[in-house]
Amino acid sequence: MIEIKAKLLRADSAIYATGERVECLIEFTHKVFQEENAGGTRNANDASQENLAWASAQLHCYRKTSYSNPNADRTAELTEMIGRTALDAVTQAPGEVIVATKPKILFCDLRLQPGETKMYFFNEFVPRDGPPTYRGHDIRYFYKITIATQRVKSKVQTLTVPIRVLPIPIIARPDELPVTVETNEELAPTNPFLEKREISELEISWHHLKNVTARRAPKFYRISNKRGFVGRFCLFKPAYKLGEDIVGSLDFGQCQVRCVQFSVKLQQQELPIRPQVVQNQPLQSQTSIGDDVSSINSFDMASIASGVVADNLHKSATSGSARDKDAPAPSGKLTTISTSHQVCYATLQTQVVVPIPLHVTPTFRTDLVDVRWRLHFEFVTTTLMDFGVPNPEQGELKAPAELPVETMVWNLPVTVYAANPLQIYAPNQTFNLLIK
Repeated sequence: MIEIKAKLLRADSAIYATGERVECLIEFTHKVFQEENAGGTRNANDASQENLAWASAQLHCYRKTSYSNPNADRTAELTEMIGRTALDAVTQAPGEVIVATKPKILFCDLRLQPGETKMYFFNEFVPRDGPPTYRGHDIRYFYKITIATQRVKSKVQTLTVPIRVLPIPIIARPDELPVTVETNEELAPTNPFLEKREISELEISWHHLKNVTARRAPKFYRISNKRGFVGRFCLFKPAYKLGEDIVGSLDFGQCQVRCVQFSVKLQQQELPIRPQVVQNQPLQSQTSIGDDVSSINSFDMASIASGVVADNLHKSATSGSARDKDAPAPSGKLTTISTSHQVCYATLQTQVVVPIPLHVTPTFRTDLVDVRWRLHFEFVTTTLMDFGVPNPEQGELKAPAELPVETMVWNLPVTVYAANPLQIYAPNQTFNLLIK
């Protein structure tokens, strides 16, 4: 009997960013049982050497969705084309493979003596163009390291190690690429003791991500309804990382309508991206459906990391001229992550703090889904500005039994980026497989 054990080298966090290196240790052990039967020792075949023909490891990204996808029919075709003794990654998990790295051969013709253990090291880069790990309403993306091995004249045995992947924007600007030796030969340092180190593309992306999320650009929003001015909301920055708090302030001074209470919800939007080829439909309806799609397609990943997209999303969502007011904005499937509620009658100023958990998925977009984040405000207002006598000399200030109230809602988009995987504590375990 052969036991296969796999464990990631990053013990404190099984989370990786796109473009980061995944490292895994794989052990093959010939297990020998020391038990004795009543008539003597066990069969001699149990103590003989074991033989494995080959073993390989690679990284797969699977997608499971309820959307109608014409490429999903290829799964059945691949299952018929691949033989029983071949590695079929399509049938190893409930989903279709959308990203797969090249398989790396660990060994060929491995022979293990009783009690012998052989250890192998596997490393692979997470593809930069792959989607992040996401578990939504109608679609799922998940990554697994597939370790496959086979005995002679036996079927392929597989062991999968799941990992979590976070998206990192790709930076591709000429002025930010590492300078080569030919271009800076005259400006190169002459000190021979200085170590020359080339900056990787992932380090440049992390640097820009820190700049975008640390940049403070306060934006003020005037909140009013048909009865008058309610208050003013200030959001200190539009881009945040996982684990941060969304902090804002509300100013109810000089209001014409009292805000009795309000709630702020951090919501995740799952917007399906469907083909816009619709016949017998007015052109205006098609344009309104694809408005958000075309607005993001005009930005490249460099502008996403520089914060341009976050600013334009705020402008398009909060301005009245960006969209027809009669046409409802697409909401998709909503998931409320965290909520903040306050009673604020007769309050002049207050603050809003909404935490972003570490287990959620940041903002990303693929060919089938667009995941966004927003702040959903619900204000309960009243036209009753004051009641009773302020600071009474005798008795108590009693609130009225009933208040004429109205409810108004407001959605404010925010951008959520990934945090450093090393800052997220998610201990991994050892995965094993027994081959009899």
